[in-house]
Amino acid sequence: MAIKHSTKEILSRNRARNSPFRQSLLLWAHNIRSLHNTGSLFRSADAFGVDRLLLTGYTPVPPRREISKTALGAESTVSWESPNDIVQCASGLKNKGYILIGLEQTDESIELPEFEFPEGKICLMLGNEVTGLNEELFPWIDHFVEIPQYGEKHSLNVSVAAGVALYALLASRIPNASSLIEK
Repeated sequence: MAIKHSTKEILSRNRARNSPFRQSLLLWAHNIRSLHNTGSLFRSADAFGVDRLLLTGYTPVPPRREISKTALGAESTVSWESPNDIVQCASGLKNKGYILIGLEQTDESIELPEFEFPEGKICLMLGNEVTGLNEELFPWIDHFVEIPQYGEKHSLNVSVAAGVALYALLASRIPNASSLIEK
């Protein structure tokens, strides 16, 4: 029978791992309405070792009780910033060598299982829960990726979609990503 790890054991194991993303992965959340989704993005960013969160548009920023409740403190462990000008931000990232990948359903989107994540610095971009990414950002985006879905609904919760995409990126960087989970 399995024996559950203690929180102390889990923390120790997590701290012993080196994220393949430090200094090379940004998560950009633009016009996210929900404080709880923002908190969840902080938590996923912490779990996957994301270097920094960019919170733009009307995406809520800490300190907010609702963000903290969902983030469980990750808003204190993950660096973040809230640039005002999204075009200037995108341009600056491109000048720093980032590859911008938009999680969006477009006529150019590649389904996530078929997408080959490029090497180098990546900024994964997420948009509004209902309307998606702001089309003003499209000219700056190098690749569009979408998560294939088989049901009646055409979208996932933005924080769930971020987790799926971050895991796919992790799997692309670590040959046997499932080996990260100890038995």
